[in-house]
Amino acid sequence: MSAVDSCGAPSQSAPIPASVDVEKETVITGVVNSGDGPVGGAYVRLLDSTGEFTAEVVTSAAGQFRFFAAPGTWTLRALSRQGNGDATLAADRGINEVAVSVG
Repeated sequence: MSAVDSCGAPSQSAPIPASVDVEKETVITGVVNSGDGPVGGAYVRLLDSTGEFTAEVVTSAAGQFRFFAAPGTWTLRALSRQGNGDATLAADRGINEVAVSVG
């Protein structure tokens, strides 16, 4: 298997590629954490304003995640062994940062 699997999400801790124009794109990025610190291996779901599932990624070892989405209101739902948690974000073009607490 190659180092890059075109069917999966890119590494969540990798820098945003230079080819991405963050003035035109909406990037939702953040960290899942608990009282013990960052939560690696958590599943983060991106839900639209109606609660409809849109996408899912697994956090990096440092609890990082990233989605490319349209501007609007989004809910991030983190599911992990430490617990579950939600955060809502009104995202605009550019980089939008959010923390999701679980536990």
